Amino acid sequence: MAEVQTISVETQVIQRQPKDYKSDLEPIWCPGCGDYGVLNALFKAMSQLNLDPDQTVLVSGIGCSSRLPGFVVTYGFHGVHGRVLPVATGIKLANPELTVIGVGGDGDGYSIGMGHFPHAARRNIDITYIVMNNQIYGLTKGQTSPTSTLGFQTKTTPFGSVEGQINPLQLAIVSGATFVARGYSGMPNQLAKIFVEAIQHPGFALVDVYSPCVTFNKVQTYDFFKGRVYEIPETHDPTDKFAALRLAEEEDPFPIGILYRVQHPTLDEQVALLKQKAYTPNPSVEQLLKRYQ
Repeated sequence: MAEVQTISVETQVIQRQPKDYKSDLEPIWCPGCGDYGVLNALFKAMSQLNLDPDQTVLVSGIGCSSRLPGFVVTYGFHGVHGRVLPVATGIKLANPELTVIGVGGDGDGYSIGMGHFPHAARRNIDITYIVMNNQIYGLTKGQTSPTSTLGFQTKTTPFGSVEGQINPLQLAIVSGATFVARGYSGMPNQLAKIFVEAIQHPGFALVDVYSPCVTFNKVQTYDFFKGRVYEIPETHDPTDKFAALRLAEEEDPFPIGILYRVQHPTLDEQVALLKQKAYTPNPSVEQLLKRYQ
């Protein structure tokens, strides 16, 4: 009898570079838009994690920033206004093995989509949500958004906004998000590090990014943020909820980095456990009837 030889075949791991994630579609944002910095930081983060494009999905809604999935070589879903999170949740639950990243703006996420935001946080679905916060509506030509400051003058508030701005970081923390961070598109290398941490985190991860709108927001500009942002010191304990809430409250200067990070069971993990409990292999008619007695 001939001896059977076992041949070991090593699988070569391809290390992808940031440029490997760029699609052939050129971004059409205004020159200088902060969203370019966010996109480049995302390319760097994806490269560092060596994400498989075939196992990665980017989901967006409506707005300037929501064009982003078209510029990346992954699966993409360009949804309707404010519906990033329910679509992303459905994708993750349908295929938990996928890396799911939601992207959008402050108007899409904190106004039209606000009804979904706290629920995605409390469910702790394992997705990353990147919000490009330019504190104004850009695509519709410059109206006040939920994150615009008090007294902010736009076409819809020519005498200044009389509404207070929401704090998405605090809202995410008290709603149950397990990872909350703030970034700045003018610091792309640090932003890439935050994205890496957020994508690796098991659970709902919010990264709110200051992303200046150079065309319509003449207040929160790059010059405005220069000297007004600082990196959160290593002495900060991200598991301390009250410390994170206090950091989120700080203004001028604004803290940049990871404010809050804890571990809790994710929605997709809990759904998988429910399926195991509910599943009976080849149930008999008697077993099925007994379940409903």
